[in-house]
Amino acid sequence: MAAAAAAAASSSCGGAGCGPHCSSSSAAAVEDAAAAAAEKVGRLSLSRECGKCGGGAAVAVAGGLGLCGECFRANLLGKFKLAVTSNAMVRPTDSVLLAFSGGPASRVALQFIHEMRCKAIESWDVSNSQALPVFGVGVAFVDESVLCSKPRDEIEMAIEDIRSIVSSLSTGVKAMHIARLEDVFSTESEDGERRLREAVDMIGDDTGREDFLRCLRMLSLQKIAMENGYAKIMLGSCASAIACHVLSATVKGQGYSLPADVQYVDTRWEVPVVLPLRDCLAQELTLLCELDSLKTQQHLDRPSNGINSLVASFIKRLREENPSREHTIVRTAQKLKPFCFNKFSADGYHDFLPSRLRPKFQKVDSDESTFSEILCLMCGSPFSESELQNLESTKHKAQKKIDLYTAHCCQSCYFQILPAGENLNEHFFSLLPKLWTGKMDTISDSHSLLRDQIEEYLLEENDDEN
Repeated sequence: MAAAAAAAASSSCGGAGCGPHCSSSSAAAVEDAAAAAAEKVGRLSLSRECGKCGGGAAVAVAGGLGLCGECFRANLLGKFKLAVTSNAMVRPTDSVLLAFSGGPASRVALQFIHEMRCKAIESWDVSNSQALPVFGVGVAFVDESVLCSKPRDEIEMAIEDIRSIVSSLSTGVKAMHIARLEDVFSTESEDGERRLREAVDMIGDDTGREDFLRCLRMLSLQKIAMENGYAKIMLGSCASAIACHVLSATVKGQGYSLPADVQYVDTRWEVPVVLPLRDCLAQELTLLCELDSLKTQQHLDRPSNGINSLVASFIKRLREENPSREHTIVRTAQKLKPFCFNKFSADGYHDFLPSRLRPKFQKVDSDESTFSEILCLMCGSPFSESELQNLESTKHKAQKKIDLYTAHCCQSCYFQILPAGENLNEHFFSLLPKLWTGKMDTISDSHSLLRDQIEEYLLEENDDEN
């Protein structure tokens, strides 16, 4: 719609508009149509001329410079490319797994990474040496329909739409992975579904339940990536989503771990996670899908609950007043000191980077490059000093495995996700995926062995004294 309006402006006013006092009915129709498109995607303001190329009808995003459709798209693609290249997100030898939800953000990320790969293939074809390979791209969709109340035929139709969106790309997608959320619990469908439903039902807090599903979603993506040899996981988290997370985490008391979640790079996971859309607003991405006719599928989206829902409503009101406030929230959070795992190590990792960018990454303090953070069993948040003290205290006096399990959960997960009562906790942890509890079993066995050795040593000392 907006693209048609821009074309009409170009033909009736010579491509540059005919001024604010134009009485042409065509010019009025152009402005009305563009305004309607802007209103549809979130009350974006309208500018008569493109501030970059001087073209016709333009859209202005977040109160910034008015841009025509082509310049607007180039601006977003430029942000994406800059994030990818300047943060060494993708190497030529990498296989990247894109987490695709069907929404505007992940749809734009899919389009942009596809275009970057196509460009890399063209450069490789014309290269004389063809020394560097071209990175691969796979797509993953986590199917959470087991917890959805929608009719099965609607769910299957939505998943088929997801497949068609990915298959519509001309070349470059390595594989399409559709994983059921319950598969992280068990490879047997019925058992996995039972354990998932039972675990979710045991969580009494709406916010905790939603955060638990978010943790499972990341675990599912990690499982797909590890089983299929992917080197990175690319998320479609944009500035708007990150702004919501910043406020939600602050309300939940997760201020210490917050810097870990708002950086371009996150290597605390088995497969590192990257966020190339961190500088793009949700309104911008939605508008680009409108302008480029990029098909989206959000039929399976789950509504937010609890604190997350309240924060989302608050951010929406802020956006209506001044969209740039989302950027302000994210920029404020970026001033917090990141963790050592919020960048890639320098050991040979940046050999493929242009020489002008290498020094930026190779100045890594050897002490900082060593990963030493203790992470929450479920959400992966790094432990604060008080949480570490509690963990150390529990290790010394723990008599049961469940004590170690609960001590390895951050305060937010402990209060919002874990059920009250030791017996309920034992049953809850028995339901959790082995990818989580298996690590704790290893720690527990080591702890038990160490305790037995200490007791044996003390008994020997007592015998010698006697």
